[in-house]
Amino acid sequence: MTQAERLLYLINYLLDENPDLTSIDIPIDEASKKRLLRSLMNIRLPKPVSADFLAVQDAYLQEALAAKGIVSLSELPAVQSGIYLWQGDITRLSVDAIVNAANSAMLGCFVPCHGCIDNAIHSAAGLQLRLECSAIMKQQGFEEPTGKAKITSAYNLPCRYVLHTVGPIIHGQVTPADCKLLSDCYRSCLELAAAYQLKTIAFCCISTGEFHFPNKQAAEIAIKTVQDYQRKNQNGLEVVFNVFKDRDYEIYKELLG
Repeated sequence: MTQAERLLYLINYLLDENPDLTSIDIPIDEASKKRLLRSLMNIRLPKPVSADFLAVQDAYLQEALAAKGIVSLSELPAVQSGIYLWQGDITRLSVDAIVNAANSAMLGCFVPCHGCIDNAIHSAAGLQLRLECSAIMKQQGFEEPTGKAKITSAYNLPCRYVLHTVGPIIHGQVTPADCKLLSDCYRSCLELAAAYQLKTIAFCCISTGEFHFPNKQAAEIAIKTVQDYQRKNQNGLEVVFNVFKDRDYEIYKELLG
């Protein structure tokens, strides 16, 4: 199959399995088709999917990743010992684990083509990620608490694992409890990475998007938590602070010197 043929196959499969979507017309241009596919993947509930679909999906996502380009840790300059700063798409990073800012349902973002990192990670990983998260949550039996962390495979991402953590949601003023919970997110991810003997982990800006934690205050907490952990645990765990927005890059650049 060509990439265009894979794209059309995946769209048709997802449309055919859902009777409510049969009235949707497949657009002609490729960009709109890609957006439709991502939307269909985003709204799909965690349910069984055929091996044929997954094989085509994996080939499609792997080729899409190759087109975007994979970024390895060796390409990033260290800003401090064991700490890196990189601005870009976290789904391109080839590290041991990337961190996903999840919500308490832990199933990914169901809003079609939403701009959150949860949506981006699930879209690039493939349907298997939502299925694994669903299995974890069914076994757990309750929503994921704020400040904890879970680990899953990464599937079609260039990293090995995804660490999922739920940050605090800010309503009004930031409280000391909010700050502690955000620090717990970073610490829980670091401890989970160490438990799996991982050596590199890339953090997104947890809670600063849809959860409205002030960007600079969140960055200060993130950096302090990581530095404190690295001082206390001489296990060689290296950390990438991954930012996407220019504003966050300038904040981290200033704070990290």
